[in-house]
Amino acid sequence: MQSGITIRAMEAADAKRFSDAFAAQGWQKPEKQFLAYLSEQESGSRYCLSAEKDGEIAGYVTVLPRAAAGPFAQLSLPEISDFNVLIRFRRLGIGSALLSAAEEIAFRFSDTVTLGVGLHSGYGAAQRMYIKRGYVPDGSGVWYEDKPLLQNAICRNDDDLVLYLSRQR
Repeated sequence: MQSGITIRAMEAADAKRFSDAFAAQGWQKPEKQFLAYLSEQESGSRYCLSAEKDGEIAGYVTVLPRAAAGPFAQLSLPEISDFNVLIRFRRLGIGSALLSAAEEIAFRFSDTVTLGVGLHSGYGAAQRMYIKRGYVPDGSGVWYEDKPLLQNAICRNDDDLVLYLSRQR
């Protein structure tokens, strides 16, 4: 792991730290979202990891032991879900470290790990990272608002327009 990067289980104090840090960069990630994740972590339905760089909160990722939606939900495969690195901490190896830790958790449940990635340019760095790490599209096409998008259908290029990928151990 790169110097100064710590990956650990998300803690209650992280909820406010993340909410404040994302608000500072203009993103709406309410504290209650992270508290809900922590509640799911306590029940075993989600794993949550936080990243710090030199003691500052830098990013997080969550892992669902079973995908809740999309093409992998019916297959009971684990899904890496809600993965974010604060803008000022990007290109420092934090995303890669978080993804490696998330994959370790996912591989406890299956030899296949899955995820969905948005298609607009805001997801460009994530798209490139996933492909470089061996993730491939599942073949079900593009999904919009948790449903397969039919050919010739009209959609909006927002966070709900997703391509699902998977990677074998």
